[in-house]
Amino acid sequence: MKSRTTEDKTYGGGDAINGSKSIEKHKQRMMKKKNMRRLGGGGLSLEAFANAKSMTNNYNPALIKKKKEFYKNAKYVSKYKKSLRRQGEQNDISSAVKPLQLEDKNEGEGVSQNKKNKNKKRDGSHSLQELYEKKREEEERARIEREAIFQAKRVERERAESQRKAAREKMFKKTRKGQPIMKYRIEHLLQTIQGPTT
Repeated sequence: MKSRTTEDKTYGGGDAINGSKSIEKHKQRMMKKKNMRRLGGGGLSLEAFANAKSMTNNYNPALIKKKKEFYKNAKYVSKYKKSLRRQGEQNDISSAVKPLQLEDKNEGEGVSQNKKNKNKKRDGSHSLQELYEKKREEEERARIEREAIFQAKRVERERAESQRKAAREKMFKKTRKGQPIMKYRIEHLLQTIQGPTT
């Protein structure tokens, strides 16, 4: 073969190719590109970073959480007040049915209104307490029923288990020589056959 000269080593544009040096540079460039891509680009300049930090951002998770909690509590308070008003209306209806003689006994109208308001508050608290007690009684009854059902199931399970154990012991009985006793096995087969028909 012909020996190559320096003219043969020139490539297209006339630049000489040094094999190992050019490959290393190419690898370095590719690694740099990969790292830039992996890290998400060239990054921020110092000015851009400073501007971003100085901008006031309205996003604050702690404040948002506080606001949500505040609105949630406000909702609960309004519901509570509505329920108190409803109970007050119910008490007014029940007091309207009562005879008006009680009001005549009280001498001043202002005094009677104050007493009514106090009675309403007491009635509201009493009715809330009664509701609470009723709810507790219902929960207690439900719990007792659940326990009774659970107890019955447990007793039934234990009874079935003891029957299975007894049947199994009979099925596995053997004579002194080690032969299985067929009497119990035949009885078991007979019971299974007769069971669905009767």
